[in-house]
Amino acid sequence: MENRFETFTLLISKINRNIKKIKTNKMAKYNLRSLHVSCLYYLYVNKALTASEICEKCEEDKGAVSKALDYLENNEYIVCDSKHIKRYNSPFTLTSKGVVVGKEITDHINLVLENINIYLNETERNAFYQSLNKISLGLNKISNQIN
Repeated sequence: MENRFETFTLLISKINRNIKKIKTNKMAKYNLRSLHVSCLYYLYVNKALTASEICEKCEEDKGAVSKALDYLENNEYIVCDSKHIKRYNSPFTLTSKGVVVGKEITDHINLVLENINIYLNETERNAFYQSLNKISLGLNKISNQIN
């Protein structure tokens, strides 16, 4: 394949853009952005997470997650049990408002995944995820060698 670089980067970028668009458009009525949606989703699924755990799950840097959590806390989607000295290591949980939105996010994610399932059977989907994982591991290794 002559245009491997172009095809690979274009398809990955399109997928990422579409995921962000789906997350943002669905949550526009709540004035939430893509990272807010991810935070609420992971908190809904896990019940409680620290900021560092959310960073790991979202694959986002500490500053971006901190801003997102501040926004969500200020808008009463989440609360922080800050008994710990370092707030970053204190667990965040959803408020009742956050649970409602977290459920809506999770339901929407499940619906999107069901709609995507019509394009791949289970064998194809497993092969796709295995391939993506290998690509991710390879790019991570190359990226770490650069630093």
